[in-house]
Amino acid sequence: QVQLVESGGDLVQPGGSLRLSCAASGFTLDYYAIGWFRQAPGKEREGVSCISPSDGGTYYADSVKGRFTISRDIAKNTVYLQANTLKPEDTAVYYCAASRLWGPCGVGFSEYDYWGQGTQVTVSL
Repeated sequence: QVQLVESGGDLVQPGGSLRLSCAASGFTLDYYAIGWFRQAPGKEREGVSCISPSDGGTYYADSVKGRFTISRDIAKNTVYLQANTLKPEDTAVYYCAASRLWGPCGVGFSEYDYWGQGTQVTVSL
């Protein structure tokens, strides 16, 4: 059974950092792209970052470029999203998702087959 479990969300002050984890089971990261998405209250879900299975290539949305870093640990079957210099506008529920598409990853929702339940990130004083 394919499962994705996010963790690491928390309340953090502006300028702070968090590391989100996405633990995968039922499949291996060697063959799946993993994307991170977020949804703030009253807003549409947006793609934040992704990492490709073929070469580990990455993508970042402009809103997080230079502040967030996606990485994966194949041995632990886990993908991480290191979020630095957090801003109040980063407040959202963060979701990870898995895609069977090969090649460069993207953050189109239809590309992703499996989704986690999300972890809350709140950036506030």
